[in-house]
Amino acid sequence: MDAQSNGRAADGPRVEDDVLVRGYGRYVGDAPVPNETYACFVRSPHAFARIARVDVTAALAAPGVVGVLTGNDTQELESIGRHPPLNGRGGKPLVMPHRPALAARQVTHVGEPVAMVVAESAIAAQDAAELVAIEYEPLTPVTDARKALEPDAPQVWPEARGNLGIDWPGFAADPDANARAIDAIFAGAKFVARIAVMNQRMAVASMEPRGATASYDAAADLYTLRACSQGARILRDDLVAVMQIPKERLRVVTDDVGGAFGLKTGSYPEYLALMVGAKKFKRPIHWMSGRAEAFLSDNQARDIYSEAELALDAKGRFLALRIRNVANLGAYVGSVGAAIPCLSFGRCLPGMYDIKHIDLSVRCAFTNTLPTAPYRGAGRPEANYVMERAVEEAARITGIDPAKLRRRNLIPTSAMPYRTAVGTTYDSGDFAPILDKALALAGYNEFGARRREAKKRGKFRGIGISCMLEHAGGTPTEGALLTFPGDGTLALNLNVQSTGQGHATVFIPLVAERLGVPRDKIVHRHGDSALEIAGYASVGSRSAMTAGASTVKAIAVMLDKGKHVAAQVLEAGEGDIAYQDGKFSVVGTDRRIGLFEVAARAAELKKNGMITEDLDTKVTTDTPLTFPNGVHVAEVEIDPDTGHMDIVAYTAVDDCGNPLNGMIVEGQLHGALAQGFGQALMEQIFYDDDGQLVTGSFQDYAMPRATDMPRDIRNALLCVPATTNPLGVKGVGEAGTTASIAAVMNAVADAIPGGAGADLDMPVTAARVWKACQRGKTAAPR
Repeated sequence: MDAQSNGRAADGPRVEDDVLVRGYGRYVGDAPVPNETYACFVRSPHAFARIARVDVTAALAAPGVVGVLTGNDTQELESIGRHPPLNGRGGKPLVMPHRPALAARQVTHVGEPVAMVVAESAIAAQDAAELVAIEYEPLTPVTDARKALEPDAPQVWPEARGNLGIDWPGFAADPDANARAIDAIFAGAKFVARIAVMNQRMAVASMEPRGATASYDAAADLYTLRACSQGARILRDDLVAVMQIPKERLRVVTDDVGGAFGLKTGSYPEYLALMVGAKKFKRPIHWMSGRAEAFLSDNQARDIYSEAELALDAKGRFLALRIRNVANLGAYVGSVGAAIPCLSFGRCLPGMYDIKHIDLSVRCAFTNTLPTAPYRGAGRPEANYVMERAVEEAARITGIDPAKLRRRNLIPTSAMPYRTAVGTTYDSGDFAPILDKALALAGYNEFGARRREAKKRGKFRGIGISCMLEHAGGTPTEGALLTFPGDGTLALNLNVQSTGQGHATVFIPLVAERLGVPRDKIVHRHGDSALEIAGYASVGSRSAMTAGASTVKAIAVMLDKGKHVAAQVLEAGEGDIAYQDGKFSVVGTDRRIGLFEVAARAAELKKNGMITEDLDTKVTTDTPLTFPNGVHVAEVEIDPDTGHMDIVAYTAVDDCGNPLNGMIVEGQLHGALAQGFGQALMEQIFYDDDGQLVTGSFQDYAMPRATDMPRDIRNALLCVPATTNPLGVKGVGEAGTTASIAAVMNAVADAIPGGAGADLDMPVTAARVWKACQRGKTAAPR
């Protein structure tokens, strides 16, 4: 990586990997508990049906069965569906249908759990589950969001008339007046670029599927849930709200997590059923999803149809942007499911561009499909895709080179801080140099020669640009806890969960360097709701900026307390105490005492009642949004006779603020690119007209492989530190996904002659590309 920034990039290997590559990781399936039983869920084969009868008699009589749970056993629970308040047009709130742990009256998607069989072994539970007899009365389902909003569509929920979950009018204080003003701008525009694009439905497909082990201590009246999550505390808080119990009665523990990407943020029906069962049957219960089961039960993602219009003047200046989204919520409202196409999508606008007038509105529809919820980017890739496809169309209709058109409309550095038309404020950014750097690394000016060379070989070659800006941070509140166990180490306890991002690799050096102590003296801990550290999940590229800010604050507060104790021990005034390189000292003397010795003395003084606080320190901070940005350039080559396409080169220049660890930044970029390429090239969830999942395994649902990655990835950093947090970081975890899908799709559109690829939707499979090439072959040669 060509790293050019004002920050530092700590070197050294990832500290997490040694244990993991040796096979000593502790995932959710690696920690059996005494007297453990196993659960198997009986799931609906229907997309929409009333439940007439559930008979568990035969299952209860099966060998090894401990018990069977049905919807009647979970009816006292509150709805699993949780969503921040969101009001639509006229102040009407988001419709929130009741989501049960186990369906009792009706099922609304294939795979919805109806019963849970608990047995002495996983095989016994699975065998008995096949004996549960359920009588269904099928209803007519609807799976497409636009069809669900049609007048004659089947009604999923009576409280959501016309299947409309929310009609969100955008950020404007007076949406109707804003719409009229923008209509007038469009009416007078020289050019109007119009596109209609689909961000297809996707499966998250994390390497480790979901799983959990629930137990109940009757003497303490305490539930314990060990689950793979993105934040033990936020999962605990969701679950106690559903169970209507005090938070002290549930402890959630998370150890190693094999990938999450938004999937493992909120609660799921299985977790509630496991806890109810653990109490009822007086045994711990373990459940681990298989891959086929994951396709039927995990939250899915994307599924947003967008129509966008971009108004330009005669010189190609952007005047106004209008976007209409139709989002598929699924059968229930998933974790921030409605916020994704509304708030998360909207806050990415207007990207890097100076567009002073924006009209965005969103209709969210219920369908008989799995709920949609966060997946890497969660609204950001969708927004950037729509924005950049619209800009590419604007370049086509104006005849202006795509790079020149983008450069002409970039927000200048002199405008920072920049207040956007949707109400956000970009605190920092220098976009033109990033575009120039990306174009230079990509050899943009020399592309014509490469295209001509490819044409001689009978291939179509195209290049696509994606100027990306996203918001990072989401929920601002996050905490950190520093503790001294008394063994000569300092524990950094965090609420955010590392699910592969390398939190220990990033945060341990940060603490060690600020304190001037060896890194092996710092221990990283996470994944325990009992720590009671404030905050949200590790989502939205928020961990480094929010947990990092709290860590810096905790260090400062701890050192202030340490100076007070050191002053007592060294018999000096507190104002005469300085801290450097792991020691407190009296200024101008050789009297000093080490940090860990001060911590020990503080613990002793507190124990004896001489001070009220030792050096253990818990803090909370609120960190505003940041705005990571970058420019990505994809170059593709297509065989028009087969439709086969290769991404032959890829360039990424990003501004993630101050990089805390260059290796982690580069790894995040490569992983995010793989997921972006997966969406652009091959991944898509399909339901048939009966609501049956067609893509229910990796035989049907294509996943990117190493051979799908470009051999030539050129990446660099041109970073402008954020001004809204003490570390100057902006986040990087989603940038590759957010930028890449538009870069690839714009390259495909550029490659196929005659504009025949401009209207292709993702994924651009070989069959779709081949058909477009056949249309393009009749176009005039370039």
